[in-house]
Amino acid sequence: MSDATPAERLPVRLYNLTQGILHKLAGGPGGFVDAIEALHTRASKAVGFDDFGDSAYRVGLDVLADAYDREARLTPFGRMLVHGQIETILKNRLSVEKAIRERPEIASIPIRRPIFVLGLPRTGTTALHHLLGQDPSTQVLEYWIAASPGPRPPRDSWENDPRFRQAERELKTTYWLDPSLKAIHLMTADGPEECRHLLSQTFTDDTFDCNATIPSYTRWYSSCDMRPTYRQHRRTLQLIGSSTPERRWVLKYPVHMRNLRTVLEIYPDACFVQCHRDPSKVLPSLCSLVAGWRAIYEGSVDRREIARSQTELWAAGLEHAMEVRREVAPSRFLDLHFREVLADPVEAVRRIYAHFDVPLSDEAERRFRAWKQANPRGKHGEHRYAADDFGTTEEAINDRFAAYISHFSVEREEKGA
Repeated sequence: MSDATPAERLPVRLYNLTQGILHKLAGGPGGFVDAIEALHTRASKAVGFDDFGDSAYRVGLDVLADAYDREARLTPFGRMLVHGQIETILKNRLSVEKAIRERPEIASIPIRRPIFVLGLPRTGTTALHHLLGQDPSTQVLEYWIAASPGPRPPRDSWENDPRFRQAERELKTTYWLDPSLKAIHLMTADGPEECRHLLSQTFTDDTFDCNATIPSYTRWYSSCDMRPTYRQHRRTLQLIGSSTPERRWVLKYPVHMRNLRTVLEIYPDACFVQCHRDPSKVLPSLCSLVAGWRAIYEGSVDRREIARSQTELWAAGLEHAMEVRREVAPSRFLDLHFREVLADPVEAVRRIYAHFDVPLSDEAERRFRAWKQANPRGKHGEHRYAADDFGTTEEAINDRFAAYISHFSVEREEKGA
């Protein structure tokens, strides 16, 4: 990663203009709390609709705005990004509510036996998500539709959709600001995306405290009621999949592990695949991802604090998932270890289909093999970070994850692997 901050990589004139643009977005020089109503007004005007649905989202938004004002170390460019992000989220909520108001039958579309891919990043979940999405009988949450939700149109129309082109521009800008992020977490406009856009519609998602130093929001988020979040998640999936309701949903997001009891309440017949890997090989890369995102928004990044908070966050999340799994029939879950996914991802997908008694067509098999051949490991570069880059050690990481490692018989990988 370059020593320059993402904002410093902007042309000087553009950087100097960001504060003025911010004032226009906010409707004046006030902070985020002062801007909330103006942002609602802007979103309503853009969508042509003013019913934001369940007001529970306002709790998270208010906590978040206050934390941004009092605690965040945002650069002028970061502040501009946050204002735009909040407005986009509000527009997305309105778009969902408007579409369901116009077609109320969407709210009755069943979502049967969705497959949730769980596991820390760098454990093989991305490969499984992409592979499962190749089956024509499944549907995934494509990045561009997650970022601007609506009924999924026919594939041959996507390149002409302004929302698709906007998503392409956003991703191009993201990877320009920090090229190393592509090797950590590749996103494409037409590719499967995690559920973060949907969870953020209630301002309850990791996106916010990954991107900024906002400890009061982090504390609130760690124990807030996630049921409104997952109800909105389901409504948005019903809308997106309304043109293909017969196809099974395949979803992926590590955050679901921390909310597993709520996921099961909203999706009572869901199926779960959980991937496992030595945490000491996962956490440094995850910390690097968080540091990379945060550097886009804030001028300085405390790597030691990121390592401390991320280690505790994910260890506690995995322990929550273990607790919930003790209450659920074991058949609802399939555990896969990283070595299995790495050795033969197509065979891993076959195991998923067999375990959950899902029909596997010849066409799906053909597409699985074609995707594997076209996407060898490391195609977009390898991303390796050592624990000591973040002021910790592999031993310290695995000590905190000891309960998880023991419960799932997670193999320790060689140092430096």
